[in-house]
Amino acid sequence: MITVEQALDKILSYATVLEEEESPILDSLGQVLAEDVYSDIDVPPLDNSAMDGYAVRSEDTGGASRQSPRLLCVIDTVPAGSISSRVVEAGTAIRIMTGAPVPEGADSVVMFEDTDEAQRQGRPAEIGILRRVEAGLNIRRAGEDIARGSMVLSQGTMLRPSEVGVLASLGRAAVRVIRRPVVAILATGDELVELGQPLPAGRIYNSNTYSLAALVRRYGGIPRILGIARDSESSVVAGLRRGLDADMLITTGGVSAGDYDVVKDVLAKQGEIAFWTVKMRPGKPLAFGTVEGVGEAGTAKSIPHLGLPGNPVSSMITFELFGRPAMLKMMGKRNLAKPIIEAVAESSVANHGRRRIFTRVIVEKRDNQYFARLTGPQGSGILTSMALANGLMIIPEDKGVVTPGDVVEVMMLDWGEE
Repeated sequence: MITVEQALDKILSYATVLEEEESPILDSLGQVLAEDVYSDIDVPPLDNSAMDGYAVRSEDTGGASRQSPRLLCVIDTVPAGSISSRVVEAGTAIRIMTGAPVPEGADSVVMFEDTDEAQRQGRPAEIGILRRVEAGLNIRRAGEDIARGSMVLSQGTMLRPSEVGVLASLGRAAVRVIRRPVVAILATGDELVELGQPLPAGRIYNSNTYSLAALVRRYGGIPRILGIARDSESSVVAGLRRGLDADMLITTGGVSAGDYDVVKDVLAKQGEIAFWTVKMRPGKPLAFGTVEGVGEAGTAKSIPHLGLPGNPVSSMITFELFGRPAMLKMMGKRNLAKPIIEAVAESSVANHGRRRIFTRVIVEKRDNQYFARLTGPQGSGILTSMALANGLMIIPEDKGVVTPGDVVEVMMLDWGEE
């Protein structure tokens, strides 16, 4: 058996960054930029008002107060999206809405609350300024956010909603990004029944495919469901052939003669086996290798293949630990690790097998300290233990038992990596 770190290093050595693609900016959310983005405009393009109010010359407000307003003649109104043709001269003001370009001659904007507009009927012909203002007040300068010619986003940046907004402010409808990996998922087992079908005695529904497909989608990949392969080499091979143009292949489950016997035979004949078991629980029977697939234009390529355990908890945890980082690397992401925190254990866990254990826990913060308690029974077939958990408590190989009060590490499942 190899360690968790050795398994991850081996898997990541087979994961390569994928090709670039042109993507609409909204579809690119969560992807990694494959280009430096420069601006060919100023943002904002013109000096504009940061408030609804009146564009004035600051010198015309000298001595203004609520007791002694300075009266100015209102010569125009300019809404956002329009440009006034009038010039603000001594003794005049232009009513202006937020975002509208500042008229020529004005050097400040007095917000409505600092005028007597509320006491006037309709659109006033004159306005009382109730305070003295400095030049530049409530004015957003042209290019103060983004200057023409500047690099706004660098290659390798992961696109969050804020970066999508920046791209939109530049007028960019599309952007070059690292494409999303296609992950093909094949469940194996004579006992499996597809969703929506009657459930005969002794059978179970194919939950693994859908929990894994949901994880693939959650982490930015494109799941491709290949269906169910029965417990025969020919059925597994036929199932895998439907996914030979994917970027990663995942199988789940074993056979009655012994876990992964069929998958192991297929790997040996269709590609190579890199390793077979990992020193962890759950998830010890984890297979990894490659299968010969088909790339663009019919060229041959080696596809990383993860043979995950059939138990639903083992399947999800091994994907979180190994499949997810491989996917993220393919997408060009740099931070591949889930956040890990320290917490005080509130449950006892024994480690009899001297393997690394990942137990499902509920983490809560109380008095600026994290606490972790088991979700309940920890059997690898109890899928609800994953539904209840927001973290995985990590028990090292050399720790025989965790007792309440021990400080432990917890990998947080629902916190973002970035």
